[in-house]
Amino acid sequence: MLEAALIGFEQMRKDIDEKIAGLRGQLGSGDAAAPRRTLSVAARKRIAAAQRKRWAAVKAGAKPAAAKRTMSTAARNRIAAAQRKRWAEVKKAQAKKTPAKATAKKAPAPEKVAAAAS
Repeated sequence: MLEAALIGFEQMRKDIDEKIAGLRGQLGSGDAAAPRRTLSVAARKRIAAAQRKRWAAVKAGAKPAAAKRTMSTAARNRIAAAQRKRWAEVKKAQAKKTPAKATAKKAPAPEKVAAAAS
């Protein structure tokens, strides 16, 4: 009977050890973590040179940035003069509308009429 109990406890211990190893593997620490490979200096230099070569090929195939267009001073002055002219016309049209509203007399408020009548 004691032997059966011992076998049962050993099985439970094995299950617990497996669960602990699984958790350590998820955490990235402990026995489950694989050792990192180290590269030699020559290998790192070869990898870096290959990567520089790949980037050079990518950049060579890329289109150059378009030159920024600039406007001459004369063109800028013409545009500014045209804009000033347009705004002058808008303000002139608004000035014609405003006096018509100002000359129209407003009806007095009902409270003032009632106060004046009493």
